[in-house]
Amino acid sequence: MKDVYSAIVTPRRAWVAVCLCWVLSFLSGLVPMLGWHHDPRLHGYGNGSGIGIDAGDASIVCKFTSVVRMDYMVYFNFFGCVVAPLAVMTALYGEIFRLICRQLERRAEATVTAAAAAAAATGNGSGFQRYYHKELRLAKSLALIVALFALCWLPLHVMNCVALFCPAACPLPKAAVYTGIFMSHVNSALNPLVYAFRIKRFRVTLVRVARRCALCPPATASTVTAAAAAAAAEPASAGPSGKPILMDKMTTDL
Repeated sequence: MKDVYSAIVTPRRAWVAVCLCWVLSFLSGLVPMLGWHHDPRLHGYGNGSGIGIDAGDASIVCKFTSVVRMDYMVYFNFFGCVVAPLAVMTALYGEIFRLICRQLERRAEATVTAAAAAAAATGNGSGFQRYYHKELRLAKSLALIVALFALCWLPLHVMNCVALFCPAACPLPKAAVYTGIFMSHVNSALNPLVYAFRIKRFRVTLVRVARRCALCPPATASTVTAAAAAAAAEPASAGPSGKPILMDKMTTDL
């Protein structure tokens, strides 16, 4: 299973997928600029010429809904870019959890057989179980990120739907709108915390970067001299990369 995943998800394909996501995001962000927005000439935001604003003309209202149309926010942004991908991701994660749990159940049933005993004797059985437990933990972490995304963004999108389909009869309190906007921005701050608490490698790297950038004191002349003396005392035998062993160790630590 692991070899199949490594054969499919190569670094080149991963970079292509990331770049494709960024290109699609950029193109979708251009949709309002291509015409799906409020025209200032039809809504009184200017002098109608599209060139400038004279002193006797109406003032431009600096408000998001004065420029961006609510049908764009609901039909394109919410239904097309949030609901559809969220439904697909929910179905995929449901299938991933089902397959992993089924494999773990099968392995648990096989432990009573002679084949499982032989596998355990050679260490293959425990490695198999550890692999699937690791995959299950990673899937739970990614599912938690998707759930937090839905929790933080759905309130604002639901209020946009209310503003579009029930503008007069269902007024929205400003406090609720501001809370929805705040939650949508908080989502970006929650993702690193989820990665740090759920993924050990990410947590270790984050702590290491924080210590080097904020917590470690700057190097003094005495510490530099001591480090140079320690480096001179080390044997200069070559490491795997052809460099001295100490340089290999420093490169690995970095």
